[in-house]
Order: sequence, then C-alpha cells, then structure tokens
Amino acid sequence: MKTEESPYHFLARPAAPARGNVTIYVTDVLRQAIVTLELKPGEIIDKGAICERLGVSRFPVSEALGRLQAEGLVDILPQRGSTVSYVRISDVLEYMLIRKALESEAVRVLVGNDTPDLIEALRLNLSYQRAAAELEDQEGFHDRDLEFHDILFEAMRFAKIKSIIESARANLDRARRLIITPRRLAYSIAEHQEIFDQIVAGDAVKAAAAMRAHIDSVMVELLAFARDMPQFFADGDQQLAVGDRDNFPFG
Repeated sequence: MKTEESPYHFLARPAAPARGNVTIYVTDVLRQAIVTLELKPGEIIDKGAICERLGVSRFPVSEALGRLQAEGLVDILPQRGSTVSYVRISDVLEYMLIRKALESEAVRVLVGNDTPDLIEALRLNLSYQRAAAELEDQEGFHDRDLEFHDILFEAMRFAKIKSIIESARANLDRARRLIITPRRLAYSIAEHQEIFDQIVAGDAVKAAAAMRAHIDSVMVELLAFARDMPQFFADGDQQLAVGDRDNFPFG
C-alpha cells in the first residue's frame, strides 16, 4: 500500500537534538521554510502534521510558532489556528529604506581604504553569482546575493549595523524571493558589478550612488509585483493605488 506523503515533506527531521534545543531546531526549520516560500503567505499551518513529520511533541512546535509570530512570519489567531503571515509592503518599504541608508554609507566609508582582501572577496562572489545564474540556481544565487552585501558589512567591522540589517532580513528575504527571475538575476549582477567597479576605482560618491540605485531597482520591481500579485501581500491591494515610484524615497 502506498504511503501518503507528508504535506511537510520539505521539513528535515532532526537527527537527535539535545533536549533544550528542540524548540530552536523547530523554529529554525519553520523559519527557513517560510523564508524560502516552501510555506507560502496565507497558508494554514497544521501543527499536528508538523509534529508527526519532525517527530516532536506539540510544545516545541507551539513555542516555535510563538517566536515566529514575534518575527512577523506567523499569525496566530485564537480559536482559528496559525497561518503564514502575508508580506507587508509597508514594512518592506521601511526596511529597504534602512538598508539603502546603511549600505550606501557602508560602501562610501570603505572606498579609499586599503581593501585588497575586500576587492578579492567581492570579485570571487561575483563569479559565483554568474555561475548560479547560468545554472538557473535561484537558491544559490540568492545566497550569493546576500553574501555580497554581508562582505561589505563585515569589512566595516561594525557589528551593530550588521545586526540591524539582519533583524529585518527574514521578511525582506521572502519579498525578494518572490521576484527572483532570470531578468532580475541579470539586473542584480549588473548592479553588483557597478558597485564593485566603483569600489575598485576608488570613487566613494559613485559607489554609494550605485548601491542606492541597486536597492531602488529591487524596490521598483517588488512594487510592480505587488500590484500584479496582491494576494501574496497583507496590503497588496493598497499598492494598486499608491504603489508607484513617488511613494518610496528613490535616488
């Protein structure tokens, strides 16, 4: 007799986590499933099926969902259960503005310093981005995209700035994955290349401008996607009326 596949077959069962680490493990695997869109915005979460798939009790699953609710990734409704939260464009707009301010300043500060290791790390990263794009490896490209920006922050050695960016990353990652297409990959590589070229040239003003233009480009595409596919967003319908370039601080 054929066994019916678990609806959560993409969740990896823990090998043998320590007693105190079960909740952490469940939180991590559910967060990853939400961020990678294996669990889609608006999807109902079946706690019993998750328990069965992961081989854990209901307590760590409930605790994990509570933590993910605090991160804005899960909605828990009394007497109605839990669902994957919709992406909020209004939140993404704020997070992207924070990113633009911090990352453009990070690039400006780094240019002109003795940065041969930084330049080599970025050069290698760009080669990996191109390889992932050629293979149509969206997941691999996404990871290398994040790494490109992380390299810049690590070169600054400002841990607090990096932590501010990472605190907003989960919801930003969901939003950005929605618009990963071969065209977006090509644009991102070209935009990263321009940032890199200006760093190599030692032009702080142009490097910072290239970073701002890159983030603006992603935001334009995301707003267009929200207007076309409002069902993925908590406030997608609003973008039909106000989701144009004039509503985000571009430039």
